[in-house]
Amino acid sequence: MAAGRLSFRNITALAPMVRVGTLPMRLLALDYGADVVYCEELIDIKMAQCQRVVNDVLETVDFVAPDDRVMFRTCDREKGRVVFQMGTADPDRALSVARLVEKDVAAIDVNMGCPKEYSTKGGMGAALLSDPDKIEAILKKLVTGVSIPVTCKIRILPSVEETVSLVQRIEKTGVAAVAVHGRLKDERPRHPVHCDYIQAVAQAVSIPVIANGGSLDLVKTNADVEEFRKATGASSVMLARAAMWNASVFSNRGPLPLEKVMEDYLKYAIRYDNHVFNSKYCLCQMLRDKVESPLGKQVQAAQTNAEISEAYGLRELYRQTQERLQARRAALQSGCQPDPLVMDGDVTTMAVKFERREYPAHITPKMFLLEWSRKEKLEQPLYETVQRSQDRAFQSVVTVAEKKYRSSLWEKSKKFAEQAAAVVCLRVLGIPEGRIGEEDSGLVCKRKREGKMNGATEEEGSNKRHEADIQQETASAKTAAAGNGDHRKPDTPPEQQEG
Repeated sequence: MAAGRLSFRNITALAPMVRVGTLPMRLLALDYGADVVYCEELIDIKMAQCQRVVNDVLETVDFVAPDDRVMFRTCDREKGRVVFQMGTADPDRALSVARLVEKDVAAIDVNMGCPKEYSTKGGMGAALLSDPDKIEAILKKLVTGVSIPVTCKIRILPSVEETVSLVQRIEKTGVAAVAVHGRLKDERPRHPVHCDYIQAVAQAVSIPVIANGGSLDLVKTNADVEEFRKATGASSVMLARAAMWNASVFSNRGPLPLEKVMEDYLKYAIRYDNHVFNSKYCLCQMLRDKVESPLGKQVQAAQTNAEISEAYGLRELYRQTQERLQARRAALQSGCQPDPLVMDGDVTTMAVKFERREYPAHITPKMFLLEWSRKEKLEQPLYETVQRSQDRAFQSVVTVAEKKYRSSLWEKSKKFAEQAAAVVCLRVLGIPEGRIGEEDSGLVCKRKREGKMNGATEEEGSNKRHEADIQQETASAKTAAAGNGDHRKPDTPPEQQEG
């Protein structure tokens, strides 16, 4: 193996887990001693639509979907040890996604073990186990098409012989390792793991075999990891639920008190601006039977990262982090050249994305543009919005004083598209737009400029709008998901999803 390439021999890895394997959990696992961390399964057709964006504020690399959602976020801390796992049933699309991320990850993994309908219905996950020709086509395409190691993760087949035969065929594609979850696709975590199957596979191939599936029965502490390795004869071990419940299972000093582990997790969630609902979900998984405790109820009731931080006594850290990030954002903005103007017929366009967090909760560019129009005794701004069919994104044109303005970028909702158009108009005209840190222009009355409205803080208001956006998009997202193979149910626990 070439120098610098990730090795899968004698490692302990964080398994891919839906809604759990995001950046904060991966960094936490590395801190506690994991050698390799896998991201959650990400569907190829979703990732293929993403753009790679360097986030200078967070010091991350983000892969951003057309609806402005960050599908995958990574940073230098994990670059040499993070494995990107994708769900795919198409060799060409798999290669396209792998090439998109290969400069930012250490290896590519293909999920061939998830038994849930959202994955198998699209021909992905465990559905691939019954199509070895497609398995071979996908893996060969990846192995020959990218410069980093390629692996896959499977479940066992009904017989030892079938399982061994499949893995031997997988080995011939040139993959660097194979992870074997020692359960049949119809079995669930409550069923015992079949160590004998993993052992037979490990004896039959020369590539590293990573044993998975022992969290409930066999692995409860770090000392158990080596016992599971010996019981399966595998080169390495991959942990899912045991790590989700307490990531210090990776530490030979563990297990650490759960309170300490949750606090360490939350520090990363704050530092890397993890979405509040994802942070809540992970913390509730750690709390397990304590989820109805006073702390658990406080976490469940939280609607903002500030409220979660307060529950854990980290409100001051949260405040300091937000100030630091805002200062960095402001410094970057002050050093930027203005976005260039482009005329598209009679429409003035500029590449502007509406970033809600840059404005107070109750202040918007549309509000500033409306107040300015009234002050100048002009007609009310007129917005015309269109939606494109391929990704259901929106773009809006605003007409002010018989002149038209539009952002050249598409937004995830009609509201955001209108705000982006208003921003373009305001910037072209040199009018304040209401961003945090701007001097008071007098366009909006003091009551509206205050940090609260109806008792809602800036972050609370932002999250309420975010929830409303999600609800607004649910119906169209379900329709789109049926066509693109992303059938994941967002609220399904990872122990049910992880394959």
